[in-house]
Amino acid sequence: MTTTRTAPGLDFGYRTLTVRLPWFSRRAGLRLVMVSSALFAAAFLGAILALTIGDFPLTIGEVVAALTGGGESFPRTIVLEWRLPIAVSAVLFGALLGLSGAVFQSLTRNPLGSPDVIGFDSGAYTAVVITMLLIGSGSYWSIAAASTAGGLATASVVYLLAYRQGIQGFRLIIVGIGVSAMLGSVNAYLISRASLDDAMAVGFWSAGSISRVTWSSLAPSLILTVLIVGATALLSPALQRLELGDDAAVTLGTRPTPARLGLMVTAVTAVAVVTAAAGPIGFIALTAPQLARRLTRSAGVSLLAAAGMGAALLVCAHVASLLIAQAYRPIPVGLITVCLGGLYLIWLLIRETRRQYGTVR
Repeated sequence: MTTTRTAPGLDFGYRTLTVRLPWFSRRAGLRLVMVSSALFAAAFLGAILALTIGDFPLTIGEVVAALTGGGESFPRTIVLEWRLPIAVSAVLFGALLGLSGAVFQSLTRNPLGSPDVIGFDSGAYTAVVITMLLIGSGSYWSIAAASTAGGLATASVVYLLAYRQGIQGFRLIIVGIGVSAMLGSVNAYLISRASLDDAMAVGFWSAGSISRVTWSSLAPSLILTVLIVGATALLSPALQRLELGDDAAVTLGTRPTPARLGLMVTAVTAVAVVTAAAGPIGFIALTAPQLARRLTRSAGVSLLAAAGMGAALLVCAHVASLLIAQAYRPIPVGLITVCLGGLYLIWLLIRETRRQYGTVR
């Protein structure tokens, strides 16, 4: 049973939505739920719009007819077999990146605590480069296994190097940036020693593109996404307690080290799933949690809103990529997210500078 009410006897300062089931109970701010729903709705509408754009343009009516099992055979093939897995992957991968960024930013208590800044993306990238160039395997499953193993191995190294009787967010970020820089040099060396064809294949993959996603490659990602979302939901109460500090988390019954490790493994796996299927897609994990926090006006980062914002951002980048392809030539969606992320970083630096000198409150 779902009810909307303000909890009696306890004023949170905002309206809340309470979900009570025999096996589940959760309270969330009403604005948070509404903003998250709007973001996911925008992502789905954007995905439908993306289905109409391509070398064979379709109308919204033809797309809707194809999705409901009607329409002519050729448009239905275009929508269901060619464009729909790509559109679904834009929503799915964006949500995973937003979710992963929210977990890391909550753990580090720092808006720069993103997997692509800490270096976990670089670890997954390095493992895939080794698999493609040194082992000579380019199959989906070998790349997926290498991406996951590389991300987790990098996370383990960063965690061990940053551990000093506990983990501090700032030290984790600094160590991660250093490890990422070293991995970048390794990647550059391997690519410089490869043949021209292999180097071009790796270079295209590293640009981050969802245009090669098919139903067969998307199916494992869907299964892993269900597991990742379930694990994150189970660990989310521990994440909220860790945001209060380790001492407070212990007082509330959470063991910080196992909980933190479980959350890191879950978040790294989410990034690895995206990297395996589409290559590294940067800055979504960095920007989505903070943009969602500003829209929801919440004190901390919300996993649900960050996932919705990540989905909306990647779908927007996908639509922009399709429009650019119609006007000029195809551009990988990863390059567009990097451009958007760069603008976000510039805005963030200007805002922090103005805040430091007292011109922004």
